[in-house]
Amino acid sequence: MIAWTLKLWRTAGAAAAVGLTACGGEGGENQGEAGEAGERAVHGEAGEAANSVAGGEQGEAAIGESGGEHGEAGVSSAYAGISGDQRTALRLQHLKGFLLVAARVNQSGASDEARVLVQQGLLEVYDPATDQFGALDPASVRAAGAALTGSNLQAAERALDAARPSQTDYAALAVSMVDISTGLYKGVVQDDFIDPVEYQHSLGAALAARDALIAGRQGLRARNARAYDDGLAELDRFAALWPAAAAPARPAAYRDVLAQSSRVRLALSPLL
Repeated sequence: MIAWTLKLWRTAGAAAAVGLTACGGEGGENQGEAGEAGERAVHGEAGEAANSVAGGEQGEAAIGESGGEHGEAGVSSAYAGISGDQRTALRLQHLKGFLLVAARVNQSGASDEARVLVQQGLLEVYDPATDQFGALDPASVRAAGAALTGSNLQAAERALDAARPSQTDYAALAVSMVDISTGLYKGVVQDDFIDPVEYQHSLGAALAARDALIAGRQGLRARNARAYDDGLAELDRFAALWPAAAAPARPAAYRDVLAQSSRVRLALSPLL
């Protein structure tokens, strides 16, 4: 609970700092240990990682975990070299991951925690790059973040799906979300604690990877049914590494998540 509260404080602190430091450099990028990031947050440096928001593509470091978290490098690399409609699709799917994990959490009865997850998705994925979401009207997503119910959460998911570009490469989209999930998971298992928020964020990205592959099923199976089926099977194994919506006492090791992410990419390679 303490780690979860600290992470929320750090996330909010980074967001508040964006407006003040948007013209700065790329501080906070590719940080090492979670404890080190927490140390900076305690000393008022949580906004440092937001300095790069004004640079290039709205600041690659602000794409995902805006507080300079472990997963930031993985998130940035997932967006590298992606432009146009595919970038829009990735933005949308990245945000959808927060809704998908929020739905899981909401099913367990933790509606307030689920609502916060939606708010984090808006803060960390949508707000730093509002011009890269195509035709999306974020009103339904914001409504779910303000007062979450099953129905308005579903409405938000439908809005994201409706905004997805028609030329989306679903196999590539699924792999990009696997990369984001794996990058975020690096921050889950620390020497002295388990980060429950990073666990949920990486789970959301894993669920979004599977959601993307399912969305592209018809076209992908028409191209190569065996590759699609093998890829989906490996992606199911990938998602199974998160056994519950809340972090268990002994989550999967990062090396296992990394290894399974490679198996997903290999299985889907004929479609990439």
